[in-house]
Amino acid sequence: MGFGSIIGSIAIWMLTKGTSVEEIAHAERFGIFVGLWAPTFFVLSGRLREMYN
Repeated sequence: MGFGSIIGSIAIWMLTKGTSVEEIAHAERFGIFVGLWAPTFFVLSGRLREMYN
């Protein structure tokens, strides 16, 4: 899942990039969001596992 989010992040960044400054900035922010959500859930699940074990 972690590698998939990295690949998805790069793909989204490459495919949604436009020609205007606003479109490029949106593509970068959206790619970063996709790249970070999976590792965030991994960290949260590890913390919850530590709390309840």
